[in-house]
Amino acid sequence: MKILVLNCGSSSVKYKLIDTATDEVLAEGGVEKIGLPDGFLKYKLADGSKAIRELGLVDHKGAVKAVLDILTDPELGCIKSYSEIDAVGHRVVHGAEKFSKSVLLTDEVIQQVKDCYDLAPLHNPANVTGIEAVEEILPGIRQVGVFDTAFHQTMPPKSFMYALPYRFYKEDGVRRYGFHGTSHRYVSQRVCEILGVDIKSQKIITCHVGNGGSITAVLYGKSVDTSMGLTPTEGLMMGTRVGDVDPGALVFLMKKHNLSADDLQKIINKESGVMGVSELSSDMREIEAADKAGNERAHLALEMYEQRITKYIGAYAAEMGGVDIIVFTGGVGENQTGLRGNVCRPLAFMGVEIDEAVNAVTRGTETVISTPGSKVKVVVVPTDEELMIARDTEAIVNASK
Repeated sequence: MKILVLNCGSSSVKYKLIDTATDEVLAEGGVEKIGLPDGFLKYKLADGSKAIRELGLVDHKGAVKAVLDILTDPELGCIKSYSEIDAVGHRVVHGAEKFSKSVLLTDEVIQQVKDCYDLAPLHNPANVTGIEAVEEILPGIRQVGVFDTAFHQTMPPKSFMYALPYRFYKEDGVRRYGFHGTSHRYVSQRVCEILGVDIKSQKIITCHVGNGGSITAVLYGKSVDTSMGLTPTEGLMMGTRVGDVDPGALVFLMKKHNLSADDLQKIINKESGVMGVSELSSDMREIEAADKAGNERAHLALEMYEQRITKYIGAYAAEMGGVDIIVFTGGVGENQTGLRGNVCRPLAFMGVEIDEAVNAVTRGTETVISTPGSKVKVVVVPTDEELMIARDTEAIVNASK
């Protein structure tokens, strides 16, 4: 089955066309700067090289149409017509408590996604716009929604509730939802395949660490706790997001500097984290380079970033009564070798022992980086959310026939 996987953001549409019979990626790329006069399509050619097609001013419908056109281009495409696409799978950011698994997108489901707009005002409207664009261009094609929050719906109340007045949960749905669920689900399953163990017998901590980052405690195949909360701002220190912070400090700053809610939203999402502390960059590669060059603020940002990952791993190991496997994934987790070592060394008391030589050369490949004698397996597993979305889409479409 050929599945088109779409990730629609407010100003971009990323895509992959996947043949689920072989898991082969037939085409991939994305439209950027939607709504701006210099919008463009970036796509990968058959030989692996990348190319750009200028689009000019396009909306989401125009972006989806551009993707379909490049897929069917007589010279550059990989399919002859739209009819070769069997279904479309969409990444949908927030499903609140409505969705605990991927679902076939119907009018009723789409309305429920719209009902979550206030929980994900930047993401869910863009997701729905992409769904409606596909519906208009490819009427009748089956579409599936795969939710970032779904995997975490197995968390018990003690993990997802905030210690706020209960009415805010009952009336407004304020609770921890978690994100990156599709990634955490994929890598926790994949690492067990790599190690040849049954996920239902394993205590796993998955570290999705990139410009955004979250950590999840996966107990016997189910998410029981995760670091992101009502929004993706909670938890780890990230590229530009603040992560865990005393809420009283935010109230203090609002009063002292006469900040509006929008001002604060910008600060905690766009101006904090690694960028805020270092005042250099949100890119961990640049931070590591600056640290090696002796920049004290870069060093501080790096230490803070690593310490918080170590702290969450330790907390989740305690919560589950131990840990069998630690997984690193995401752009930083897969590629920043020094960071992985610094995160894991303080965990030696739990039996974590890194093979320094193997870790030093492991970037973006499925590799066990712990020593043979380590009580805890530490593994790098590149995430593949698109493949998980394609597999879910295939299964749901087949079940609906």
